[in-house]
Amino acid sequence: MPVDAQSETATEARQAPPGRIVLLLAVACGLTVANLYYAQPLLAALRDAFHVGDVAAGSLVTVTQIGYAAGMVLLVPLGDRFETRRLVSVMLGVVTAALVVAGTAAYFPVLLAAALVIGAMSVVAQILVPFAANLAPDHRRGRVVGQVMSGLLAGILLSRTVGSLIAEVAGWRVVYLASAVFMAVLAVTLRSALPSRAPTTNEPYGRLLRSTARLLRVHAPLRRRALFQAAMFGAFSAYWTTVSYVLTGAPFHYSELGVGVFALVGAGGAVIAPAAGRWADRGLTLPMTAVAYGAGVLAFVVGGLGRDHVLLLAVAAVLVDMAVQSSFILGQHTVYALAPEARARINSAYLATIFLGGAIGSQLGAFAYHSGGWGAVSVVGGALPLLALLAWSATDARRFTEYR
Repeated sequence: MPVDAQSETATEARQAPPGRIVLLLAVACGLTVANLYYAQPLLAALRDAFHVGDVAAGSLVTVTQIGYAAGMVLLVPLGDRFETRRLVSVMLGVVTAALVVAGTAAYFPVLLAAALVIGAMSVVAQILVPFAANLAPDHRRGRVVGQVMSGLLAGILLSRTVGSLIAEVAGWRVVYLASAVFMAVLAVTLRSALPSRAPTTNEPYGRLLRSTARLLRVHAPLRRRALFQAAMFGAFSAYWTTVSYVLTGAPFHYSELGVGVFALVGAGGAVIAPAAGRWADRGLTLPMTAVAYGAGVLAFVVGGLGRDHVLLLAVAAVLVDMAVQSSFILGQHTVYALAPEARARINSAYLATIFLGGAIGSQLGAFAYHSGGWGAVSVVGGALPLLALLAWSATDARRFTEYR
């Protein structure tokens, strides 16, 4: 290798964040975002424990996601305003307390209130993702963000299995209490291990929030990507909020542990995250986005046909997870390039819209299942990525160029 090329390679290697920091960020994102999903396979148990109906039990997922969306709007922009380590450790302390309240709740409304706070404070993950993007050089940003996101997405998927396993052995309350311990340990670890990063703005809080809204107004690709991904995440939430009812009923009659083991198959979708980051770095955002939306539609076709066949339900789970994860990372790569000095605020606008879509999808899924069973869920779930795909196809060539 020529000397100049060796020097350039060495420089690039020095610019990349250390592997241990990337790994720590990936684990931290996975553990914090898992708080949003522990309850999904436990809805039947929570319904029976608090003597509420299916729709009311499903509202626990909806409230958690609403809290997450609120945290995206109100808290994530602070990632540009305050030193990251300090901000993250304070938020993890609050979520630790909320998890303790959830684990000791005697009444369902108390659990709902705690879930709202848990959702809001779990946006720590979405402060750490743009933090990772800022640590990475331009030519490695997609790959680094993909690696960190693979941890986040694994946390989403494995949380269901872990939650089910703990609930089966020790009860659902221990799920929340164990997570409280994880959050406390994580707060200390991140405070001591992460590199310091100076704030990029000193704007007052109110102006900071207004500047986040302005980013949505100014950047059309951000609006479109956020809305399309909201539809995809709505489909994802509709699937995972209701499939536990299918698996615990006839003909499967799965236990909580059985539902958790089933959820483990969806973890296979997390392997797509690093690949999606590489696609983005190679300029393949446009074609792979269309493929992801198409895979989302296919997932619900397969799932609808598989009402009594667990293998088809599992294939649908992998497809929907891979579709949502790949389209998310491709979109994230696009929007991070719009305003590098405001990545936390960009992430705030992007994710708040997406999780509002997820909250709507969870509730739509619960209503659809209550009204028409799994067939109705398949129709609703499949319609959402189909709408995203149709909107994408209707976009003209100029907007295609903007997406890339």
